[in-house]
Amino acid sequence: MIETTNLTRKYGDLVALDNLNLKIEEGECYGFIGPNGAGKTTTIKILSTLLKPSWGEARVDGKVVGYQNSEIRPIIGYVPDFMGSYDDMIVSEYLDFFATCYGLSGSQRHRAVGDVLELTELNYKAKSQVAGLSRGMSQRLSIARVLLHDPKVLLLDEPASGLDPRARIEIRELLKELHRMGKTILISSHILHELAELCTSVGIIEQGKLLFSGKVDDVLKKAKVGQVIHIEVTEKSEEAASLLREVDGISIVDVVTENGQERIDITINANSSLDRSEIPNRLIARGFRITSMQGEQINLETAFMRLTKGLVG
Repeated sequence: MIETTNLTRKYGDLVALDNLNLKIEEGECYGFIGPNGAGKTTTIKILSTLLKPSWGEARVDGKVVGYQNSEIRPIIGYVPDFMGSYDDMIVSEYLDFFATCYGLSGSQRHRAVGDVLELTELNYKAKSQVAGLSRGMSQRLSIARVLLHDPKVLLLDEPASGLDPRARIEIRELLKELHRMGKTILISSHILHELAELCTSVGIIEQGKLLFSGKVDDVLKKAKVGQVIHIEVTEKSEEAASLLREVDGISIVDVVTENGQERIDITINANSSLDRSEIPNRLIARGFRITSMQGEQINLETAFMRLTKGLVG
């Protein structure tokens, strides 16, 4: 549904996108992850036909951006991080105006406005001034606006930016429903744990280059370059750490103090054949008493931190 080939965008000497090769299948909910300045917004603006690439190609539903924009625009809905609005309108007038812009008329327009108000749960705000809406309500209105023409593809740039926790949950549930309806969704966000719940696939971009693209489970496996284990002993943590540094296959051993409690963090090499049971056995044999031993849970946030360096274009 969405495909880019060597997609590149330069601003003078600054390379915002560097030969981006991205493929998103129809019906996917794809999370686009990267630090500020990595190229996420540039990619979304190109796909939404608002920006031309310097070179390379982008396609939406098989149609080429820059050459078939008039065919692409009816099938996409673009939601920026902050929407421009007509503040002197009420919500229903605002949606009616954009429904007219999308070419809807008569009963079709009236039905479309009613449908998106119901889907985004804005019915009770239909007569409210757009200027008086909260940030969360404004984002829901922005999504309602792009749903009027029932697009196949949704492009959302930081839709949860600046929202309170309740509003973020409501937006997330709305996006889940749109995914269930069969929409192809590309969403950029910094709220990584929510992307893990929402998305079927993710892409990690840094300095304009795509570092990884694939299923969420696959990115977690890729990030697990070595297993991290947290160990707590009753006393003499430094001596226990010294013992563990002698074990083949353990690459890093640190003593960490958190909330007044010491623990030992060890990293086992990914290609190590070390039997994990040897770790407590060695400690117990030397007289150390273990109070806790558990592996570190790898989630999307830790995967992102391990796979990126915080570089920008």
